[in-house]
Amino acid sequence: MNKRTLLTLAPAALLLSACGFRLRGVPEFGFQSLYINASAASTLARELQRTLEGSGSQLKVLRDAASMPTAQVIMDLLQEQRERVVVGLNASGQVRELQLRLRVKFRLRTQTGVELIPDTELLQQRDISYNETIALAKEAEEALLYRNMQTDIVQQLMRRLAAARL
Repeated sequence: MNKRTLLTLAPAALLLSACGFRLRGVPEFGFQSLYINASAASTLARELQRTLEGSGSQLKVLRDAASMPTAQVIMDLLQEQRERVVVGLNASGQVRELQLRLRVKFRLRTQTGVELIPDTELLQQRDISYNETIALAKEAEEALLYRNMQTDIVQQLMRRLAAARL
């Protein structure tokens, strides 16, 4: 790198460090083991488990019901609901706009029943236009939007779990 490049990058580095910016590191959890109490078919629970295991933290994630008594905390996924609501029609009554929603209700508790995070509902929603002549493409777009909403909710869950303390 030449001097001119260094001189132009130095002020930017100083500004970033002065504002408190830092890269997100490995999450630190206030517990060593977590049991995810959810349906085996729950895609959200599977993504949460993969994200927790891949985060680089020392947290042990348990999904087997037999290992539940060994977990320090239990996360109950109480509800995972996908909704598809019509929000716009044309003059002839055909659907033109939809709203997709993903609702997740959960709580975090200890083995003794002490609630670390009470019943909490997370909601993600996306608007999508609709055209029945390209219904297959719109169906694929819906699936992609639901996956994106699920990923957003998993990230919110990660932050909330990192903030919870025993």
